Amino acid sequence: MLKQVAGGVLVHESECIQSNAVVVEGDAGVLLIDAGITGDEMATLANDLRELGQPVVAGFSTHPDWDHVLWHPALGNAPRYGTARCAASLRDLLSKADWEAQVAEGLPPEVADDVPMELLGLITGLPAEAAEIPWDGPKVRIIEHQAHAPGHAALLIEECGVLVAGDMLSDVLIPMLDLQAANPIEDYLAALELLERVADRVDVVIPGHGSVGGAGQLRARIDQDRAYVNAMRNGHVPSDPRIGSSAKPGWEWVSDVHTWQLQSLAQRSERDGAPD
Repeated sequence: MLKQVAGGVLVHESECIQSNAVVVEGDAGVLLIDAGITGDEMATLANDLRELGQPVVAGFSTHPDWDHVLWHPALGNAPRYGTARCAASLRDLLSKADWEAQVAEGLPPEVADDVPMELLGLITGLPAEAAEIPWDGPKVRIIEHQAHAPGHAALLIEECGVLVAGDMLSDVLIPMLDLQAANPIEDYLAALELLERVADRVDVVIPGHGSVGGAGQLRARIDQDRAYVNAMRNGHVPSDPRIGSSAKPGWEWVSDVHTWQLQSLAQRSERDGAPD
């Protein structure tokens, strides 16, 4: 079910890992950001948009993780965009003979049979200097950074006061670092600074997974994510309600992600002879 969160902006929240598909209304149809996860849900979303008389005229993927680059034939053949680095990462994945098996390894078992692979990752990379998504609708500013995944982009819909954060600023997920990057800690802190710079223009924040938040929650989430990342950099145990006994029911596995990140950073530090 689509829920309006701001003027001209609607969200469909998936039952699987609270993934948010974002719909932005334009003059001739809608921009669909991070279309969804399961085939059934994307088909339902397409039907809902048809009933509203709103065809999909453009798509955008905030980053190259599998759950943000899916599509369904019912959504149509609109151009699907991402940053140049996002598209390059997907081209590299799709060039591998066993790419489907690689993706399948990371699928939640409860939805693995309903994740359509046929149109996964068919993204057109925008020019590296592109500042906006090319479409006939409200200006959607691209805030590219290197936190979480290559070519990750947050999107600012300024006239609507909405920040689409991708896999950042979640109330249920901790910051997930790109541990393949040279400087994952510094990359994440730099991305948070970019988002903080636009906070005064934001009334609604939409994370890739989790609850939609208001303006006050945006700054609180930035502070919470920064505190987590700084604790990881300094080798401290973060005091964070998203991990440990206070984690939201059903999200206890996030503590395992935290433990894995902590171990990975420790191994990097030991290997390099200095903290990240």
